[in-house]
Amino acid sequence: MREYLTIDRVEAKKRLVVERTKDFDEIYEVFDSNEAATQAERCIQCGDPFCLNKCPLHNYVPQWLKAVSEKDLEFAFKLSNEPSPFPEVMGRVCPHDRLCEGDCTLNDGHGAITIGSVETHITEAGFKAGYKPDFPGITTDKKVAIIGSGPAGLSAATYLLRSGIAVTMYERSDRAGGLLTYGIPNFKLDKKIVERRVKLLQEAGLELVLNCEVGKDIAFEDIANSHDAIFIGVGATKAKSASLSGEKASNVYAAMDYLTAIQRKNFKTAYDKKFDFKDKNVVVIGGGDTAMDCLRTAKREGARSVTCLYRRDAHNMPGSQKEYKNAMEEGVDFTFFVSPKEIILNDEGKAVGVEVIKTNLGAKDESGRQKMEEVKGSEFRVNADVVIMSLGFNPEVPSFLHENGIETNKWGEIIINEETHETTTAGIYAGGDCYRGADLVVTAAFDGREAARSISKSLLK
Repeated sequence: MREYLTIDRVEAKKRLVVERTKDFDEIYEVFDSNEAATQAERCIQCGDPFCLNKCPLHNYVPQWLKAVSEKDLEFAFKLSNEPSPFPEVMGRVCPHDRLCEGDCTLNDGHGAITIGSVETHITEAGFKAGYKPDFPGITTDKKVAIIGSGPAGLSAATYLLRSGIAVTMYERSDRAGGLLTYGIPNFKLDKKIVERRVKLLQEAGLELVLNCEVGKDIAFEDIANSHDAIFIGVGATKAKSASLSGEKASNVYAAMDYLTAIQRKNFKTAYDKKFDFKDKNVVVIGGGDTAMDCLRTAKREGARSVTCLYRRDAHNMPGSQKEYKNAMEEGVDFTFFVSPKEIILNDEGKAVGVEVIKTNLGAKDESGRQKMEEVKGSEFRVNADVVIMSLGFNPEVPSFLHENGIETNKWGEIIINEETHETTTAGIYAGGDCYRGADLVVTAAFDGREAARSISKSLLK
């Protein structure tokens, strides 16, 4: 350990741009045991580890780095899989530069340990070695229903099953995973990774009910009457509107609709052909990770040009700098300091461009972020055959919430007791984006874990 003076930070190898933009395979290679151990040996084993504290799950990062450096894979696997429901997913999709790696002590002149890549290595190598997370089997007579199979739901199921509680999960789609399956492209997260975790949960006793929308295909009351508790993890999939003139045009699309359609195409299942953007000029409005996913997907789909419009600069983009860098490498064009004012339509009502106005950053607001100011008279047009709106998401509000006394705030987010994750109706819990608004996979996983612990404590007392 503490070899940071002689060993530099090393990123996981990436496939060459000319190769990776031709398909949807993951772009990063997984560390081998020597690469992982070499990076782990750089850890200085802080007395007060910032990496652990910054991680929403409070992963045992220094401890499993030490185990990896000592080539004790089995112990590292157990440590990594204890506080986290799916470390191999977190290692791929977490914004490490804003979380654990961003707070690594070695950032001060030496470069953070490549924590995310080591995290991915541990579980992938562990699975290859035959290790599996421990589940006791169903050892109680208690039953919990989970509505939604995204990160929050899968996390809740993991920790309930570890407590020996039977779980039935209801998912309106044809596959489990929610955002992990239909929102994050394959080049960041191979769907076999998600399917493997779901299969592990099924082996542990999970009953998965697909193509079943609660409130439509099955009554919420029927679920409530046949289970001892319910966890709601339905996410946030309702696209935010920019309220721009012309945004209702038939060739202006919501980001998640596009990503879902292309994932269905990659699954070789039925999808809407209107989302084939080959040889088209694609403009994406927004600067978060979902916007980067859309931009990079369009490049792989053969778009003639792919342009991102963002009202601030690269430094102020809300997404991961890693994803921005990958998009740049793959040939995405970025137009910064512009704000959309109108979607320009032709005589047939189709979008043919976006009118934008130049912006600059002014004085800081109460949060310390510089305010955006428009430059008068600086309007210009950006041509487009297709426009994708990626401005964030709000929760949908299923009718069964208010019908059963489950209150939401003005944004449609479910109100919970933040210590227990219980909603305003006893015995019903919630977490993830339907409570927080659109947020990170890791925070959804945290909510699912903590809700499961509260449910277990309540049912098994």
